[in-house]
Amino acid sequence: MYFESHAHYDDEAFNEDREELLSDLTKNGIDYVIQTAADISSSKEGLNLAKKYDFIYCSIGVHPHEVKELNEDNFNELKILSKEEKVVAIGEIGLDYYYDNSPRDLQKYWFERQIEWAIEENLPIIVHSREASQETFNIINKINPPKKGVIHCYSGSAEMAEEYIKMGYYIGIGGTVTFKNAKKIVEVVEKIPISSILIETDAPYLSPEPYRGRRNDSTKLKFIAEKIAQIKGLDLDSVANITKENAKKLFEI
Repeated sequence: MYFESHAHYDDEAFNEDREELLSDLTKNGIDYVIQTAADISSSKEGLNLAKKYDFIYCSIGVHPHEVKELNEDNFNELKILSKEEKVVAIGEIGLDYYYDNSPRDLQKYWFERQIEWAIEENLPIIVHSREASQETFNIINKINPPKKGVIHCYSGSAEMAEEYIKMGYYIGIGGTVTFKNAKKIVEVVEKIPISSILIETDAPYLSPEPYRGRRNDSTKLKFIAEKIAQIKGLDLDSVANITKENAKKLFEI
């Protein structure tokens, strides 16, 4: 029923019950999962999970927090991994000016390099952007990869979301849309077409209401889909099916 477009099942939060949880996902209505990389280690672990489970696909890439660890040697190692059959995207890549865990110049440099890598591999990008909305947009608009991608855990304005959609991008909507103070992202969902929305949990992070503050997993997608259905005046099955087809189109599954 659901397509999980962004989760981190390599995270240590799942060390105790990872196999049990993943083995039950399809029984709980999760048809597909994109296991999303954050660094070199998670790129490798994510690929292992994708090879083990038929319904899991993965991305390869380095999050802006971790680009301080990137160099030409390990970047070339990632490039080799990205040629594997079940790799369907480059990500998550982007800018994070909230934590600034890596120097901003380095974030921008490796963001651009990884977009160029996605172009080389003919893969879409999964974009992380926090407190850097305009600069993220400017870089993407400048390079404009042909395969486009998704702006993960979208936190920008409705107007910018519309500009991304004009360029061919999808908007990733997660658990924050269910939060009581979520006026901005609710406005985004109101204004953009359902044909441009992907749903995601970012598991184990950002659990939707009523699970906020607890470990997240893909079975919580229904709460996100229910909120989108409420905002858009659609039934739940329509939201589940349309967002699934959107993700299948983007990731060519």
